[in-house]
Amino acid sequence: MGKIEDTIAILETLGLPAAQQNERSALTLLALLDLEKETPWSASKKRIIRIHDIIIFIQENYSKKYAENTRETIRRQTIHQFEQAGIVVRNPDDPFRPTNSPNTVYSISDDALEVVKKYSTSNWQSAVERFVKNKGKLIEKYEKRKNKYLIPVELPDGPLLNFTRKA
Repeated sequence: MGKIEDTIAILETLGLPAAQQNERSALTLLALLDLEKETPWSASKKRIIRIHDIIIFIQENYSKKYAENTRETIRRQTIHQFEQAGIVVRNPDDPFRPTNSPNTVYSISDDALEVVKKYSTSNWQSAVERFVKNKGKLIEKYEKRKNKYLIPVELPDGPLLNFTRKA
């Protein structure tokens, strides 16, 4: 498998929803890790990076061009979920900086970096288990939140329907 496919597998193993198991999310994670195609996983590093710089990294290292107006898509459909999953930290240099600031930056979390560096090693599975124990799986958090608002109703002829109540 190539670096992008491996990264998608990592995202799946860490419990990201299917909507984040894609090329855009994989490339974003690779940019956060400063990981080029031939760089080993063990060389992953922590750095602070803006979404604009993520787009440039992807283009320069993976030949995938994203338009500048893609920044919001990357932020709302990848970075946001990475934050919720404990993979990314927003503004580690200034936690009070607003999300919509042009100076907003992101960094891989220490826990996620530790896991990724062990990919394809004998320590991978235990690192994943530790991460999931500490952070949980985002897909399970979403499912739990969704189920919180379901009201099961059993119809007289047997089928069970679930209705959603307002939060």
